[in-house]
Amino acid sequence: MNIDNESLKKLLEEVCSFEQLEFSGIPDIDLYMDQVTTFIDDKFSHLKRNEKDTAITKTMINNYTKAGILMPPKKKKYSRQHMVLIILTYYLKQILSINDIQELFAPIVEDINKSEDSKVDLNDIYNNFLDIEKKETEDFKLAFEKSLDCQHNDKNKEDTSKLIIIVIKLILKSSIEKRMAEKIIDEFFKDEKLKG
Repeated sequence: MNIDNESLKKLLEEVCSFEQLEFSGIPDIDLYMDQVTTFIDDKFSHLKRNEKDTAITKTMINNYTKAGILMPPKKKKYSRQHMVLIILTYYLKQILSINDIQELFAPIVEDINKSEDSKVDLNDIYNNFLDIEKKETEDFKLAFEKSLDCQHNDKNKEDTSKLIIIVIKLILKSSIEKRMAEKIIDEFFKDEKLKG
């Protein structure tokens, strides 16, 4: 196998080049479930591993509602708040369990269910999410390119070995970050610790 850095940099560019969905781009009118799935699938197609994958299905939305990740729809329609939670869930479920996401979102969903005038500002949460996504993507791109340059200088390793090491490094970093996220959820969100 002959792998050059340019091939890997092309993959990196594919992963890191995407247009973010701004809060203002999320419909401010209530949508039926079919409209929600179509919208999400269209806007997040760049995150799918292959063309056959779907970003969200009706079953997923129903399961998220049953799990308490989403508020029940009003008159079978989903609001902008629902859409933000669905989008965040889409990202979170790549790493976290549905139970962990439910624990994390419980204070938000509970607050929204209590009153129309929610104390939780999903606009602010979502905009922070976008800022973090942009910064993390930029940082990842720089770190990955630096890592490639270091690996490129190691002429003793076979291409296959280099690729395996790159994959292991990516997975180990993700694993550590996942464990830290789980510890935060366990420590501060489980058993309604935030209410106290």
